[in-house]
Amino acid sequence: MARILLGVTGGIAAYKSVELARLAIKAGHSVRVIQTPASERFVGAATFEGITGAPVLTDEFEADPARGAFPGDAAPDHAPISHLELVRRADVYAIAPASANTIAKLANGLADNLLTSAALASPAPLVVAPAMNDKMWRHPATQANVETLRLRGAAIVPPAEGSLASKGEWGEGRLAEPPVILAAIEAAFAAPTLAGTRVLVTAGGTREPIDSVRYVGNRSSGRMGFAVAEEAARRGAEVTVVAANVSLPRTHAINYVDVETAAELEEATTRAFDDSDVLIMAAAVADFRPAAPEQSKISKTGRDGLALELEPTNDVLAALASQRRSGQVLVGFAAEHGDGAVERARGKLERKGIDAVVVNDISRSDIGFDADANEVTVVLADGDEAVPFGPKAQVAAAILDVVERLRSRADIKTA
Repeated sequence: MARILLGVTGGIAAYKSVELARLAIKAGHSVRVIQTPASERFVGAATFEGITGAPVLTDEFEADPARGAFPGDAAPDHAPISHLELVRRADVYAIAPASANTIAKLANGLADNLLTSAALASPAPLVVAPAMNDKMWRHPATQANVETLRLRGAAIVPPAEGSLASKGEWGEGRLAEPPVILAAIEAAFAAPTLAGTRVLVTAGGTREPIDSVRYVGNRSSGRMGFAVAEEAARRGAEVTVVAANVSLPRTHAINYVDVETAAELEEATTRAFDDSDVLIMAAAVADFRPAAPEQSKISKTGRDGLALELEPTNDVLAALASQRRSGQVLVGFAAEHGDGAVERARGKLERKGIDAVVVNDISRSDIGFDADANEVTVVLADGDEAVPFGPKAQVAAAILDVVERLRSRADIKTA
């Protein structure tokens, strides 16, 4: 995990930076915050200090009680210049929101406050998330300044279109959502260990229609699959996600294919499989579906009940495993309930002919469907690897570590 230096400029969007800091810490990162004096008109330093557990700095001449250390670090035994020590330790410097004024200063090398001075002194990757009125965003000067920063290597997180600060105003200029910004931050410092690798991930849960309104489904939210996809993208992979009924925020660097039923997921996954180096089957695919779904809505009137005849769906993962080419890595997921979960997952590993099965115990309410955290065991042919309880982003990183080890083995390398 990383040390993130977060710069916050003046603007109503500063409230989203609080959530950004919270999400970053939840993902295992340590965060320090620099604010401009104008930003304190919108969010006070005490709020960020409460979230990060570290002092917030706003002035170049104020002493840093932590002496430039991030949470979890040992402080130096001397009192260094605050902004120099902060940027020396930071793995990435993110400015969110970045006002038009601050973007202009960054583009022209001005250093008239702590935030901009830190930017000039920082050797770390720079991530800039603009937020402003749509007219200011579209102004040629702002666009030129943003392009200047981009050409210098800064990662720009484009603003979204939506309601703006002034009542009734709508347009492009709204700060990107915190999960999107965090994904860009993490991509900025991630080692590209999967560069050139094509990763196919399935996520979510399929819905099998009973009639035109009702369906048989499951409680999978897609959080784990999306976390795996985002981690793969951070490591430089070219990622495609086949998303079954997932309503989570999306990352611009990932290609998403939306599906609803098991048959649609099978078709989309099969179509992308041949061009993929890694398949991670995290979706909860229905084992059964109604044999004869009605084309219109079934009426309750005149019925004492409703009997459904179910038929099995195809085993997508087993079918793909049977046609895998040399060098492909296949990982399945198993949502098991209670004792014997690992043993049942090992049986799945052998039956399907895949490289690994990620198994989690859905009988636990803290790691079941739609939870923010997880705890899994990765079952492999030569043993099991326990991944301890933690945010799904951390679990995803552990799963990708296993995938990288599998890809490095001589017996699965492409000839």
